Amino acid sequence: MYATVMHGPGDVRFEQVADPKIEKPTDAIIKLSATCICGSDLWPYRGISTQEGPAHMGHEYCGIVVEVGSEVHSVRPGQFVVGSFCISDNTCPHCSFGFQSSCMQREFMTGAQAPYARVPLADGTLVGTDDLPDADMIPHMLAVSDVLGTGWYAADAAQVRAGGTVVVVGDGAVGLMGVLAASQMGAGRIITMSRHAPRQQLAREFGATDIVVERGEEGIARIMDLTKGIGADSVLECVGLGESMEQAMGVCRPGGTIGYVGVPHGVSFDGQQLFFKQQRMLGGPAPVRRFLPDLMDRVLADAIQPGKVFDLVLPIEQVAEGYKAMDERRAIKTLLRVDA
Repeated sequence: MYATVMHGPGDVRFEQVADPKIEKPTDAIIKLSATCICGSDLWPYRGISTQEGPAHMGHEYCGIVVEVGSEVHSVRPGQFVVGSFCISDNTCPHCSFGFQSSCMQREFMTGAQAPYARVPLADGTLVGTDDLPDADMIPHMLAVSDVLGTGWYAADAAQVRAGGTVVVVGDGAVGLMGVLAASQMGAGRIITMSRHAPRQQLAREFGATDIVVERGEEGIARIMDLTKGIGADSVLECVGLGESMEQAMGVCRPGGTIGYVGVPHGVSFDGQQLFFKQQRMLGGPAPVRRFLPDLMDRVLADAIQPGKVFDLVLPIEQVAEGYKAMDERRAIKTLLRVDA
């Protein structure tokens, strides 16, 4: 088959690779209904994160099971499934504690920007539906696999509660999903930091009540003014840069909580600052598997439409253009159609 391979910064190719196959009895092979490009894929694309040799790309996926190993019992061939970007057995002590993204058998999904993919630990990673969803549901179900699950975790980690004040730092796909999550959790006020009109419009649609365009100290001052000097109860840090974390800490009230899901690049902390800020912090790779059943049910009930975050749709053969469009900020998030 043909699949997406990154050979180095800026060098993404759709080229022939070996078909995936069952390697362990706990594996499943799925036929992708759709896949997409993640913001985290841009780190190696831009040369910010290093990689050794060509890498098979893609970790967001949904599709139809075509084959299962002998020890797979929770999903079956012909069933539609959604899986997490973190592979987990969903039974170890960390999984049972709700942190499947720190599973004792954890792997990270790869190779999903392709027509077919192998999913290890299928019983613990995949969640199936009773019926095949309609075609118009596929983008929304695909979003659950990572970007919605990660935004939801940011809101959950930040302890968003009914009536609370929330600030979302970052207007990329994850930040926008954080807005949607905070709205679903009943936040009374959701302040989104964004300078881009299309993203501001989508943030409003997802539930943002205020937009702040300023950055740095000006951005912090603006939010403190909006909150009458108090700050936010919950802050979602969805970027992963030093500046964005400073922004998050600058607007979080004492006793408030920061949920951080942006992969850190250049982030450091000062012990005195942490001590006197009195802010809670929880983040890391999202335990999407914890949220999958609930989020899939919300999508199937048409209660949420997270697939609206895909503002560029391309055939998978044009994956290189999808990366370029996201890198140049011409697209929030690219969905790749899989027609094989």
